[in-house]
Amino acid sequence: MADHNELGKQGEQLALQHLLKKGYQLLEKNWRFGRDEIDIIMQEGNELVIVEVKTRENNYMGEPEEAVTRSKQKRIIQAAHAYVEDQSLDLEVRFDVVGIIINSKKTEINHIKDAFQPRW
Repeated sequence: MADHNELGKQGEQLALQHLLKKGYQLLEKNWRFGRDEIDIIMQEGNELVIVEVKTRENNYMGEPEEAVTRSKQKRIIQAAHAYVEDQSLDLEVRFDVVGIIINSKKTEINHIKDAFQPRW
């Protein structure tokens, strides 16, 4: 597996641990809808929380969470809609982004609640 894939998996695990410590309940990891994937699906109270995780070794090219472009958001929203339908859920849906920087000097986690909204 490529180094960036390993870094991404490590970041997803750190994000999951971070969210579990905050009391979120894990529902799914790496849930696929066609070619798209939701990194982490959790529940916090009466909200379904769709989490996109972006991990980098540094922020020289911008913060990791800035890589969640509008087109990426659209794909996440479509996958989330499919998940809600598939599971017959009646919950409010929130989209969070967790940006992580991991290197030999530090590990930083930036959890952005309600990072983007679906535009219908």
